[in-house]
Amino acid sequence: MNILVANIGSTSLKYRLYAFREEGPKLLAKGGFERVTDYAATINECLAELRHNGVLQEASDLDAVAFKVIVAKGISGCVRLTESALEAMEHFSRLAPAHNPPYIAGIRQFAETLPGVPLIGLFETAFYQWAPPAFRRYAVPASWQEAGMERLGFHGASHKFIAERSAQLLGREDLSAGIEDLYQKGPPAVAGEKPLRVISCHLGGSSSITGLRNGVAIGNSFGTSPQSGLPQNNRSGDLDPFALLHMMREENLDVAATEKLLCTEGGLKALSGGYNDLRDIKSQADSGNEQARLAIDVLVEQIRHWIGSFYLSLNGLDALVFTAGIGENNPWLREAVCRDLDQLGLQLDPTKNESLRGEEGEISSPDSPVKVLVIPTNEELVVAREAQRLLHHTP
Repeated sequence: MNILVANIGSTSLKYRLYAFREEGPKLLAKGGFERVTDYAATINECLAELRHNGVLQEASDLDAVAFKVIVAKGISGCVRLTESALEAMEHFSRLAPAHNPPYIAGIRQFAETLPGVPLIGLFETAFYQWAPPAFRRYAVPASWQEAGMERLGFHGASHKFIAERSAQLLGREDLSAGIEDLYQKGPPAVAGEKPLRVISCHLGGSSSITGLRNGVAIGNSFGTSPQSGLPQNNRSGDLDPFALLHMMREENLDVAATEKLLCTEGGLKALSGGYNDLRDIKSQADSGNEQARLAIDVLVEQIRHWIGSFYLSLNGLDALVFTAGIGENNPWLREAVCRDLDQLGLQLDPTKNESLRGEEGEISSPDSPVKVLVIPTNEELVVAREAQRLLHHTP
């Protein structure tokens, strides 16, 4: 079975092709296209590239195209992306204006280009379906909650991969297998074992923190939308709702103008004075730019805030994990996040931390009660596996 995982951005298309055989999934090819202006042409170019590389003979060799979709009204989990599913995504497009519209357009183009090939989506919210009601519920009228205004959580595919892999690295292979089957069989049964407590820090252009008990998410720093939680590269993150209403009145902003400011002019970009790439922000901070230094300090403070919250909810910690582009490649940020946490049982090894970039490994000191791990995430593998399972169990 061959499954193409398509990661769609507003002007980009990245892909990975997996083959599922008896021995398990195998990555056959990966690639991507930037500055996309014509998705139909780009999809055809992608298929031509796969044929040229010899991994596909014809487009009909694809058993499915799978997508890491974000959010839809009343739909979560791993589903076929029918027109009704796309309409449910459209209903929540205002919650994810940078994500849902390009995905909807791209999925419809794939349907036109590859008629008859199943299109499958794993929603980012699926991983949080077992989170306790106290996490999910906002203190708002019941009618708002019924309309979908609750904490949903995102980056589910990434945090699920971290749950699986961290269990393996911490010697809980039995638990890892149960986490992999989470969407089919529910939370793994754990009897007579101390619960495995992990906090996963997905730090990239978009960042979130998740607490994991025995591989099951107890919460996520995101809320109803990917615009919430930590300050993102150019999205504001958490904001007092009355502060927002006040500024709309103060600056005579309508909804569209406010949305644009929050989505494109907020976050690290707003704090740093115009920079939204952490590499540029760090360079500016090192050169004495106080705004850039503030952006880093705010990001670190918010990461530590959510780590502290989940540490308390988990009643301790076995491992803290850094993943995604920023988390995997920036020892200085990991050091800042972990600084002065020895009373929580967390001690970095400076040499290990400094030497590890973009690779898997342990960066805590040998006598640290809490392990600190760097684990490169693999969201596409999680999406491909769930798509394969859906097809396998569909008559």
